[in-house]
Amino acid sequence: MKNSFTWAAFFVALLALTGSLLLSWQLHLKACPLCLYQRIFVMGVVGLMGVGLCVGGLRPGLLSLLALPLASGGLAVAAFHVYLVQNGTLECPHGLFGLGLAPEQSLVILALLTALLLTDVIRSGSAGGFSWLATPLPAILGVLLGFAAIKSGPPAPPIPPGGYAVEVDKDGCRPVYRQPSRGQ
Repeated sequence: MKNSFTWAAFFVALLALTGSLLLSWQLHLKACPLCLYQRIFVMGVVGLMGVGLCVGGLRPGLLSLLALPLASGGLAVAAFHVYLVQNGTLECPHGLFGLGLAPEQSLVILALLTALLLTDVIRSGSAGGFSWLATPLPAILGVLLGFAAIKSGPPAPPIPPGGYAVEVDKDGCRPVYRQPSRGQ
């Protein structure tokens, strides 16, 4: 039987995926590559945990252990995404219900998901028969996968001359437009 941390992590991943899809389907925002990478990592968690919860008979904490690289990969991409917004490289739309920007919402929910998975793995350690490396190695693998996703991403689209015709909350994440100075 799965414990409450496994189920909580699954429902948090479902919530993250639902929120991400609503930004595209309901608000008609274009997902940038960083948004898509985060969404794909979360889809992996939902798929893996959904099938695992249906199968049953697994060692305690095993689903969380297997989902940990995906969640920490998504978390690494979300942290980088928020960094780009905070340093003025990207501008991104507000998230659902106007509670912060979309990448900030993603960062928070992926941090919660990763914390739930880590807690489940740590609590299940001896019962699941995991070594002490079962917690840090999958998390590190996930961060490396996130880094690989970031480094392999396409370049940002060019900024249209004269700026954007649509406000960011009706468009999606994009490079920040800077008005050229008079001397240029």
